[in-house]
Amino acid sequence: MHIIAEASLSQLSNFQIIDWIIVACYLSISLVIGILVTRYATSMTAYIGAGRSVGPWLGVATMTGTEMGLITVMYMSQAGFKGGFAAFHMAVIAGLGTLFVGLTGFIVAPLRAEKVLTIPEYYEKRFGKDTRVVGGIILALAGILNMGLFLQVGAKFIVGATGLSFDGTALVIVMTVLLFLVLVYTVLGGMISVILTDYTQFVVLSIGVIVTSFLAIKQIGVHEMHAAVARGMGEAGFNPMANEGEFGISYVLFQLFAAGIVGCAVWPTAVSRALAMESPKAVKQQYTVSAISFTIRFLIPMFWGIAAYTFFTNSTPEIASLFIGEDAIPDAGLYAMPAFLSQVLPTGLLGLIVAAMIAAFMSTHDSYLLCWSSVLTQDVVAPLSIGELSNQRRIFLTRVFIVLIGAFIWGWGLFYEGSDSIWDYMVITGSIYFTGAIVILVGGLYWKRASRAGAMAALLAGATAILGLEPVRHACIDVFAGFLTFDAPKMKQELTSSIVGLFSLGLTTSLFVIVSLCKPDRCSEPEEDQHYA
Repeated sequence: MHIIAEASLSQLSNFQIIDWIIVACYLSISLVIGILVTRYATSMTAYIGAGRSVGPWLGVATMTGTEMGLITVMYMSQAGFKGGFAAFHMAVIAGLGTLFVGLTGFIVAPLRAEKVLTIPEYYEKRFGKDTRVVGGIILALAGILNMGLFLQVGAKFIVGATGLSFDGTALVIVMTVLLFLVLVYTVLGGMISVILTDYTQFVVLSIGVIVTSFLAIKQIGVHEMHAAVARGMGEAGFNPMANEGEFGISYVLFQLFAAGIVGCAVWPTAVSRALAMESPKAVKQQYTVSAISFTIRFLIPMFWGIAAYTFFTNSTPEIASLFIGEDAIPDAGLYAMPAFLSQVLPTGLLGLIVAAMIAAFMSTHDSYLLCWSSVLTQDVVAPLSIGELSNQRRIFLTRVFIVLIGAFIWGWGLFYEGSDSIWDYMVITGSIYFTGAIVILVGGLYWKRASRAGAMAALLAGATAILGLEPVRHACIDVFAGFLTFDAPKMKQELTSSIVGLFSLGLTTSLFVIVSLCKPDRCSEPEEDQHYA
């Protein structure tokens, strides 16, 4: 039945030749920009920090272009498709967290005042070279693992939106083409090309988001969406605290930390924008205005996911079975939203939206590739090198790392198997880094007694967050169940990734404070005594 349903869905798709032409033209423009700005990437500061000359309004546009990437659209639409209106709590948390950071300058303003290019570079300035190297390794490994499914998710959007087959062949081809496009202009232009293309993507994506949301409301209606969620999900579709729903109390509590503060103030791809701003004041302005976009980047994709759920709930039984019910295709929540767009958007407009989404995908990918490769160059290789690395050598190494990371995410996206939602996967893998990072940054910037030993303990303790990843978590439960008397299947349901994340955060904070007090630094350099109250 799935084969027949897939054929029907493909035939009903509005994606035609004109849409492919629109996509090809748009992507060609992005590649040309990457090639033209190559001559401006003459130093490491220019290559990864755009010369620290980004103003607040361009900063808002480029941050939105990156943070409202295709991956965000996909995992938030998946949350809306599976959790209904209850998923909106994450959008509220993200917006309020960003507004708080913007108004107070929490973490990002004093970090910009330190005039560093990366977070691990601050680790060295405050805690020493060993902390920088260990922090850089953990950051890079966690970050690369975090983006491991990006390529796969982006390819699934294109497969669903264009009406291609859901089998693996189309997915592999699309993943390969996307990776090639991203690598070309990221390797060539660095952060300069990222900033310029982010602005273009911001404009196109803004128009596309507004038009798509309007058409979704017009063709389906908010009332029908509300009714469909009520019928299919009950209270869990509206209350994120409901026990039988997708979320729960521990999940919401962990999101206050992960989506509220970390997503904007600690995650390196967002912080890299702050470090490229012209002043700490501009950083605060950027974050204050970006609070709106941080809310919208969650809210609108969730709305699309709910619209897709409503659309397929009311479709023929054959097509509905592709996305809803026990017999649904693997990753139905990811395919649903793009497949929905291919049915409701007219030809031409569909091509523009797909082009904007692919551009958003490229925006996210180039920023992440540049971020992690520069961390490996600046914070791992450079401190361990004998002698000073020249700018040309640093840029060359960064470009090599970009290609190697790209090859990894291509393979990881093909072979990784896990049932965590994309958002949960990203939060868990990101926690390996940001659990220790937020403790160290807050402690280093605001607490004078924070020590090198405490920072190292926090980095290592934060890495325990990897236990929240489903395959790792379940494997550990099975091992302990072998010599302890407890119900392993029940424990696998009750011990969620959010609980593991909260435990890891508590452990990291406690160790940082205790070790800093028990083993203070023997002597402090003047610059290490600087802190920001």
